[in-house]
Amino acid sequence: MTDSATATSETGKKPAVLFVCSKNGGKSQLAAGLMRQLAAGSVDVYSAGTRPGKDLNPLAVESLTELGIDVGGEHPKPVSDEVIDAVDVVVVLGTEARLDPREDTRFELWETDEPSERGIEGMERMRLVRDDIKNRVQQLYATLTGTHGA
Repeated sequence: MTDSATATSETGKKPAVLFVCSKNGGKSQLAAGLMRQLAAGSVDVYSAGTRPGKDLNPLAVESLTELGIDVGGEHPKPVSDEVIDAVDVVVVLGTEARLDPREDTRFELWETDEPSERGIEGMERMRLVRDDIKNRVQQLYATLTGTHGA
């Protein structure tokens, strides 16, 4: 990835990332919203689902709103070859979504925290999921942009 991110920076093209989960209503939307806020336009950010649902998860939306992130204009979208071909990194969140890696694109699998396995539900669960994803997004941002301490 470092080579890809470095090459991207040298060409003057912004790095691009696609976040994927099964329904594109929760985890991938969390990751995309967090990356958009952190990158402030320095990274092109996409999200999609392998089996997109009809709506965003209201708790995911609320957990982002708590951080001042508005995803009200977002909606679940399917994964497309066009977007995969346009990005430097594809991040698959959770274990439900399945996506075949591409030779020229870096793929990462983030097996995110699942507090419900410990009996934690509702908004408390969503905040823990959000914070786990936020830490990973910060690390990815630092790698994509060559910055540290993000």
